[in-house]
This record gives sequence, C-alpha cells and structure tokens, in this order.
Amino acid sequence: MKFEEFLKKFKLKEGDHIEIKTGGIKQKGTIIPSNNDQNVVLKLDSGYNFSVNASKIISAEKISEGKKVTKPPIRILQKNTALPTISMLLIGGTISSRVDYKTGAVTVSYNPEDILSMFPELEKIANFKAKLISQMFSEDMRFVHHQIMAKAIQDEIAKGGIKGIILPHGTDTMGYTAAMLSFMIENPPIPIILVGSQRSTDRGSTDAAMNLICVAEFIAKTDYAGIGICMHKTSEDKECAILPPCKTRKLHTSRRDAFRPVNAGPIATIDYKTLKIEFNQKNYQKFDSSKKTVFKTNVEEKVALVKTHPNFSAEQLKVFLDNKYKGLVIEGTGLGQMPVGVPNPEAKPNQKNMEMIRQLTKNGCVVVMTSQCIFGKVQMHVYSAAVDLVNAGVIAGEDMLPETAFVKLAWLLGNYKAEEAKELVGKNLRGEISERTGYEEEFVE
Repeated sequence: MKFEEFLKKFKLKEGDHIEIKTGGIKQKGTIIPSNNDQNVVLKLDSGYNFSVNASKIISAEKISEGKKVTKPPIRILQKNTALPTISMLLIGGTISSRVDYKTGAVTVSYNPEDILSMFPELEKIANFKAKLISQMFSEDMRFVHHQIMAKAIQDEIAKGGIKGIILPHGTDTMGYTAAMLSFMIENPPIPIILVGSQRSTDRGSTDAAMNLICVAEFIAKTDYAGIGICMHKTSEDKECAILPPCKTRKLHTSRRDAFRPVNAGPIATIDYKTLKIEFNQKNYQKFDSSKKTVFKTNVEEKVALVKTHPNFSAEQLKVFLDNKYKGLVIEGTGLGQMPVGVPNPEAKPNQKNMEMIRQLTKNGCVVVMTSQCIFGKVQMHVYSAAVDLVNAGVIAGEDMLPETAFVKLAWLLGNYKAEEAKELVGKNLRGEISERTGYEEEFVE
C-alpha cells in the first residue's frame, strides 16, 4: 500500500490529526507530506516526525479535521546597496523548511523572499539570493553530492558580487561535507559556511534562526575566507561558534551544542545578543590573492571506513580485497591498534586479520589507521602489533578524525596517483592534522 492508497482507504488527507496502529504500537500525530510514496509521516506533538511504511498500518482513526495549509505573506525585498550580498546554496534540510503551525505540515522554500519571511532579521544584515542545488536528507548523501555542491560554489564565485556563501545542511553528515569541501576547494576567496539546526523550526527550542543570523553576521562583518561550520556554542541561546571544517564532530544526537572541535578550538565566537564577533585564533584563514583558488573535485568511489572491535573477523576486510578497493581507513583502538596479535591459542583468528591487511596493501590499497578515541593521535611505534601493521604498509593517520581521513583519502585517490596519496595522507593540507592535541579550551588563545 502506498501513501495515496493509505489516504483513500482510511478517508484521510494531509493535515488531519490521527491515531494509527502498527502491530502493538500506537502513534498520534498530524499527517504531513512524505518524500517517499511508500511511507506515512506524522508530525508528533513533541515536534519530531514519525515515519512508517504505509503497508504496516493496521488501522488509522481521524481525531480532528485538518485545516488548510496557509503560507505567511511573502516579503517584497528591496536591495540595500549599503549591505553586502550573501548567496545561499540550498540542499533542503530542517533549517530551510517552512512549517504551517495549523497543520504541522513542512514545506521547503528556495527563494530569498520566503527565507526572509521565516527569518526577517537577516534583512538587516545583508542582501540575499538563494538557489536550490539538490534536495535531500544529509544521511542519503554520496560523493557526487559533494561534487554538485563544489560546482555550485565555483559558479557562484565566478559570477562575483558576493561576500560569502551560506550552505544550509542537515546535521547528520555536515562534518563529512565540510571536510570534503575543504579538500576540494583550495584557497577560497570568500567564506563558505555550513549551517544547520538540531531542532525543527516548529519547536520553541529551535536553533535555526540564531544559527542563520550568526553566520550571516560573521560573513558580512569579517575578513575570514575559507570553509567553516556555524552552530550553537552552548545549549543556551547565547553564542554561536565558527568551527574548523576538518576537526569538527557531531557529539550528541539532539543537543543544540552537539558540534564540537576535536584536537582544535573554535575559529570564532559570535555573541547572539550583541552580535560581537571574537576570533579565538590569531592566525585564522584569510584570502591570499597571491594564491589561486583551485577546485579539484574528483573523488575515488572505492574507499571505505571500517571500525574494528573485539572478535573482528578477516571476512570484514575480505570484501574490500574482493572488490578491489583503492583505499581503506581503519578506525582502530587506542593508539592505533586492531586485533592482529596472537598472544594465546584463542586469539589465533587474529592472524588472518594481519594476513588480510598485507594482501590489501600488496594489491595497492592505501590503508590508513585512525583512532576510535575522540581526542589524541595514533602512535604506531609503541606496541608491537601496531609496529607490525606499519611494516605491513598501514599509514598512521595522526590525529585526523576517522571521517575526515575517509573523505581526504577518497579525494586524494581521485586526484593523485596512489604513491602520491600515500605521501600526502599523513601531511597537514587543510588543518586536518594538529601540531598538538587536547581538549577544546586548550586551543583558545
């Protein structure tokens, strides 16, 4: 049964407040549009969405009639020549959604008039233009979407006349995208800042407006040029932080301050009330006119990220050997270990793991070791098992986040020969490797 068939069967329509039963589970919510014709999506009273395959719904009872979806009036924009122009390149997501408060229905708008209707404070900061480049959930992204973004950024820069670019993005894979764009775009002439929201715009605790206002202020008022991420610095509506693109990880599923720099500090802080901007690092990235902006957007598809664990099996590596993968990032334990030692008979299966690593590197696969630990760097000359891995051709990933190492290796293998990629993967190209490691507060000068 499809979504439309579900509506017809139970005599419902979008906007109706209903209760459905699926097996032993009951859910109450408002029917909102679905981007999958197989699913029914309900806006729950909590503000979260609940999605279920229509064929799994046993019963559906209407609680109240839906009201007609209405749109707030569109603002007529007048360009203010005293203000800079900022381009928004939109890919969907919570932050660029409009909510009808009578029905709970979410619609996505891709013109600046609609966006400024949701966030009118932006009109005082800059002139805006907006363009849809791809509509999707961030968890569905593939490398090709990073390439689409990079091409759209390149086109906007070539047109000229903009102070910077805001890239609203779903939070789940925002760190991957920020890191990939950092490698794809060398020496950006303007700020290119990704921004998201942890809470949907129909919730009182939404962080969308504050994050957008702060990122617009940062772009309009500073001389920063480069990639960055803008999100809440704390869970309160006090400050936003501009975060380094290759060193930032989402550390919480729902907190508004989920994004934190790892082995690095924030680039800058924006006070939401005063809109005062303070750079936390003296040597932040500025445009260098002596260097040309270079776009390298090729990416090798056959690169993977694998997490090791107790009872890890060689079969988990064999798939990469059989499918002739060009690169593999291992998220190992501690200082860069994985189960390859055989200290007793029970650990004998680990020997096959080491044999598989040797076969991968012998066949030309570039293998990089990172750590499951949040802070610190790998040290592969401390324990004998790690030394054996190095001798087998595994490259230490220093203090790179596993996800950053993953996109970096995919980018390197897409633009350089394997031997060059081996040399470059352990070198700091875009701030992905720190000279020293530690907690966030240690890096604020």
